[in-house]
Amino acid sequence: MTSAQVSGTEGYASEAEQLFLRYESIQATENHRHVLHLIPKAPARVLDIGSGTGRDAAWLASFGHRVIAVEPTDALRILAMALHPSPLIEWLDDSLPDLVRLRARGETFDLVMLTAVWMHLDQTQRQYAMPNLASLIGSGGTITMTIRHGPVPPARRMFEIPAEETIALAQAHSLRCVLNVASESHQESNRAAGITWTNLAFVKADASGSFSR
Repeated sequence: MTSAQVSGTEGYASEAEQLFLRYESIQATENHRHVLHLIPKAPARVLDIGSGTGRDAAWLASFGHRVIAVEPTDALRILAMALHPSPLIEWLDDSLPDLVRLRARGETFDLVMLTAVWMHLDQTQRQYAMPNLASLIGSGGTITMTIRHGPVPPARRMFEIPAEETIALAQAHSLRCVLNVASESHQESNRAAGITWTNLAFVKADASGSFSR
């Protein structure tokens, strides 16, 4: 699989070094402040889809979590592996909506994170991706995602997605919404451009059919 074959990765490989500087300048704790209470306290199995520079994977590994970091853009993944080496992080070349390599492993996770990823998928891809995501979440597990709104950068592929659509799609696959928060961008230039974010979190019913949160 190469980055050129994956829709939604357009523009990232050519800007990999600039993106590294930009993303790594934002603290993971600040970027994920809305979902800190949903991150497992004890070491857990975590899946970071669209791991980019590896900032979040390294942050999660620092708490003892075992992380699979999925990133289809070769230029980003290679730099991330060099910048954030850790025995607790496994780097994987795969992508939504199929996640073929990941799903073939038959693993489930306590936490699945999609940071600035979902808006790269068109409606058909989102409908196909959601059941695949649901199958990767263990009983009582959580999925978090951030969705970008506003002007699309040149050469990028993004779609405007209302929170209600994603919540309804998740609910159809036994995922209950426990967080829906709008926030401004961390980057000053993005705020000036009117870019905002939606922060969502969902939980999967446990074996008894009830929700732990």
